[in-house]
Amino acid sequence: MSPDVLLVTGLVLAVLAVPSMVSALSDGRAPRIAAVVAIAAGGLMVYAINQKPGGYTLSEVPTVFFRVVGGLIN
Repeated sequence: MSPDVLLVTGLVLAVLAVPSMVSALSDGRAPRIAAVVAIAAGGLMVYAINQKPGGYTLSEVPTVFFRVVGGLIN
């Protein structure tokens, strides 16, 4: 997999982990699954940043996101 796809997958997982974590905490449950998803998301993002020469800048992230999504749609 390309680092761009890994970065976007990590970002999507991180965004999906937040509501799950908030829901578990508001219900008084331990956010186990949300924590596992958040750790996996962080690992994917760190791996993607390390695999791309020079890493990513914050201004590149939207371009990368839309390039990956556009590649999936086409």
